[in-house]
Amino acid sequence: MLRLVDIKGGLKVSRIGKLPIDIPSGVDIKIDGSMVKVKGKLGELSQEIGSSLDVSIEDNKVIVKRKSDDKTGRSQHGLYRSLISNMVKGVSTGFERALDIVGVGYRASKKGEDLEILIGYSNPVLIKATKDVSFDVPSQNIILVKGIDKQKVGEMANMIRNVRKPEPYKGKGIKYREEVIKRKVGKTTASSG
Repeated sequence: MLRLVDIKGGLKVSRIGKLPIDIPSGVDIKIDGSMVKVKGKLGELSQEIGSSLDVSIEDNKVIVKRKSDDKTGRSQHGLYRSLISNMVKGVSTGFERALDIVGVGYRASKKGEDLEILIGYSNPVLIKATKDVSFDVPSQNIILVKGIDKQKVGEMANMIRNVRKPEPYKGKGIKYREEVIKRKVGKTTASSG
């Protein structure tokens, strides 16, 4: 949750919204009215900015300011600052999400640009690559989802995870690299004696 802090002008500024965004070398940012376009070595992204915000470039930094202290402006300030920051990072270094496949006989491989997963169903699951998202399979139990748009990378990784979510007894399935599966104890049979 963002906490608002008082500043001298009377406006309350979100902690994230007030932070300037450094523009790395090789990244070009254009502000055209309410549209912000970011271009870098990996591609180009654009985002329309809410009408209650002003975006400017000062000293090789992007500054996002609110026009007023109304509820809409306060709620959008940190959000759009984060979206622009993610666009800058995406076109310069890109985003990557790692997934691990756990289970005997479960594996993934690339079929052209697409991803094929053998995960215990009668047929392999084929997931198509998009123009924004690509796959890398360094080993048959690891899937890397890569792209310049953080949201699309996250959505694709979630779609792959939903093919077979990890189950709580043995942990078999597809999980995020950093995800911790809360294990349950299986049923035990009572010994007769």
